[in-house]
Amino acid sequence: MATGKTSRTRSAVASAKENGPKLEEGLNPFKTEKFDAESYVQSNCSLNDKEIKQLCTYLVDLKKASAEEMRRSVYANYAAFIRTSKEISDLEGELSSIRNLLSTQAALIHGLAEGVHIDSLSISNSDGFSLKAATSDSEDKEISDLDKWLVEFPDLLDVLLAERRVEEALAALDEGERVVSEAKEMKSITPSVLLSLQNSIAERRQKLADQLTEAACQPSTRGAELRASVSALKRLGDGPHAHSLLLNAHQQRYQYNMQILRPSSTSYGGAYTAALAQLVFSVVAQAASDSLAIFGEEPAYTSELVMWATKQTEAFALLVKRHALASSAAAGGLRAAAECVQIALGHCSLLEARGLALCPVLLKLFRPSVEQALDANLKRIQESSAALAAADDWVLTYPPTANRQSSRPSSISMSNTTAFQHKLTSSAHRFNLMVQDFFEDVGPLLSMQLGGQALEGLFQVFNSYVNMLIKALPGSMEEEAGFEDSGNKIVRMAETENQQIALLANASLLADELLPRAAMKLSPINQASYNDDNRRRTSERQNRHPEQREWRRRLVGSVDRLKDTFCRQHALDLIFTEEGDSHLTADMYINMDGNAEEVEWLPSFIFQDLFVKLNRMANIAADMFVGRERFATLLLMRLTETVMLWLSEDQSFWDDIEEGPRPLGPLGLQQFYLDMKFVVCFASHGRYLSRNLQRIVNEIITKAMAAFSATGMDPYRELPEDEWFNDLCQDAMERLSGKPKEINGDKDLNSPTASVSAQSISSVRSHNSS
Repeated sequence: MATGKTSRTRSAVASAKENGPKLEEGLNPFKTEKFDAESYVQSNCSLNDKEIKQLCTYLVDLKKASAEEMRRSVYANYAAFIRTSKEISDLEGELSSIRNLLSTQAALIHGLAEGVHIDSLSISNSDGFSLKAATSDSEDKEISDLDKWLVEFPDLLDVLLAERRVEEALAALDEGERVVSEAKEMKSITPSVLLSLQNSIAERRQKLADQLTEAACQPSTRGAELRASVSALKRLGDGPHAHSLLLNAHQQRYQYNMQILRPSSTSYGGAYTAALAQLVFSVVAQAASDSLAIFGEEPAYTSELVMWATKQTEAFALLVKRHALASSAAAGGLRAAAECVQIALGHCSLLEARGLALCPVLLKLFRPSVEQALDANLKRIQESSAALAAADDWVLTYPPTANRQSSRPSSISMSNTTAFQHKLTSSAHRFNLMVQDFFEDVGPLLSMQLGGQALEGLFQVFNSYVNMLIKALPGSMEEEAGFEDSGNKIVRMAETENQQIALLANASLLADELLPRAAMKLSPINQASYNDDNRRRTSERQNRHPEQREWRRRLVGSVDRLKDTFCRQHALDLIFTEEGDSHLTADMYINMDGNAEEVEWLPSFIFQDLFVKLNRMANIAADMFVGRERFATLLLMRLTETVMLWLSEDQSFWDDIEEGPRPLGPLGLQQFYLDMKFVVCFASHGRYLSRNLQRIVNEIITKAMAAFSATGMDPYRELPEDEWFNDLCQDAMERLSGKPKEINGDKDLNSPTASVSAQSISSVRSHNSS
């Protein structure tokens, strides 16, 4: 101890010299002869109660993670482990045989060396024991107890074996082995007699093993009798064979009981699955209990048990797929398939208490069938929605509660309570009900990790339904080539604005509220209960999984496609006539300076029509989007932006303004500015003036003023005050809305003054710079 401490001190000193005085000072406590390691650790590494608890928690978590990693590693290498164990067992058997042969040969050689003549031995019984040979030196003396035992031992074993007194036979064999061991040490028996005794024991041992094997293989051998036979075989030294016999006996019992379970084409899949699961997993559970009771937790036997149980589970899954899942999956019976899987998993999970985690095996085998049922169910929803869309009149109504047909009204009543407060068309109502049932069916299958696939499949179905809604818009027929899944499906056209806005109401309500609420059933938290209080449900919505949040964004993206198509069609209807002529050309502004006497200061007709259309749609949306006014506002905002974007990007319009044969004059600039101010004014008044729309209008005004400045004139001198434009815009809105305004006689709105104040110029400039 002193030597070790001296060497550590020397190395510490050498290191300190190399690393400088700071390290020298740090090592001073270790140099003293009175250095106490325990007190040093306590003084420098002490932990408070909180840190100790944290450390304990960390160590417990680390232990759990290590155990889980060990379990996965064992499961992943079962086949190799079992194969290696069997090879080792075979090698041990061969080595034992070689050892017995060598012992026999050594005994024979030793007997020959001593001059013993085996042929002269007088065999007094069937096993060749000779009292005369064993007592050749004392023929006339009284027979000893050992000699008497040697004579009676073979007969005793034969009687015990004949009467099948297993425990007594095992005790007798153990006694024989003890006598052989003592004889070898004390050399109290001649080698030839010892060899005969060993052969007799081996022969009877093998005979007992054959009897026990035969008994264990009988179908009538069960329970305690089977365990006793296997335990006796283990005591005979053949543990691997005994364990295999135990598992085979339980498998025979399972196969025998299977004869009374005959599925028919009319049998209920859930009932068959329940009966078969009860049969299979009860046998597996009993086998696990017997194995643990007899063989304990030895890795070789545990691994063989797990491999055997896995094989039985795979056979069970094959039968369930063949007789229950196949028909349900092909027909799209997701509910029936889910019920079968849940029943099987419920019985299989009970084995986990015995250390057998076989549910992953079932999930892996059942997954293809459930995926097939899932796909078939989604296809049925898609086809049903398409068929209903062909006959939908696109009129919003409340759900027909009296005529609703549902096999599980109680399970979906809560999720549809809110839906009763909203209006949908007939096809959307049916689509919503089918989706609710779909999530009821797929919810229990979260353990199969099908939540993501279910969400993706439902998104595709919803996207297909949105494509059908787009096809219902007039003028969208030329876009059908872009719909991969629409095919040649016929859809009833939405002719009126009310019907067209109803299409948007369908899609927006489904994507924003109904489908995400139904998808919450896929959350593990919501699987336990759907009856939590409002505070908890709000918290769960805020903590929704990222996958569901991304899914909802994709739903909204599909609705945006419908919204864009709607706005584009209405913008084109405003801008172009049925003959293809445009209502919005550069000539309508350029020609104004040639007709100065006929100028009436009102917004251009196309922008008046835009205002009227937006005003009419706002009234319709107010009735259809009750409680969802934001969507209506965004729709009006998008339609206004679409029209202004078209004007901003119409290159022919700007070519005529900037490079046309006639330049844009002062009156044309005023009219153009008035139109843009009118758009900003009614958008602001309707509360759908977005930053994007403001930016687009500012860019358009800037381009027009730049074109006017290119003629050499100052646009700020030609434009009246902003107040004049605002009054014109307000007057136009009131007239178009059916509310005529009393004109102040002191101010002529149709006479733009040439006097432009500094305030109006700065207002225009700030407007264009914003």
